[in-house]
Amino acid sequence: MIPQTRRHAVSDRASPTIAVVGSVNLDLVASADRLPAPGETVTGATLTRHPGGKGGNQALAARRLGAEVALFAATG
Repeated sequence: MIPQTRRHAVSDRASPTIAVVGSVNLDLVASADRLPAPGETVTGATLTRHPGGKGGNQALAARRLGAEVALFAATG
């Protein structure tokens, strides 16, 4: 016979600790007022920087869900 276990709400449990090993990057995102037509060049785009990388994104998502996170990534 399988023992019955109580299902806990997320708030009842201690936050898990997650180790993420992956890349971190600085994403450069260009935004323009409209998409170019085939063969056309659109100028005046805005260039912004955002943190990224698969490891960085996963660590951030886990943290936002309440986990304690350790991120291991190469820099430089």
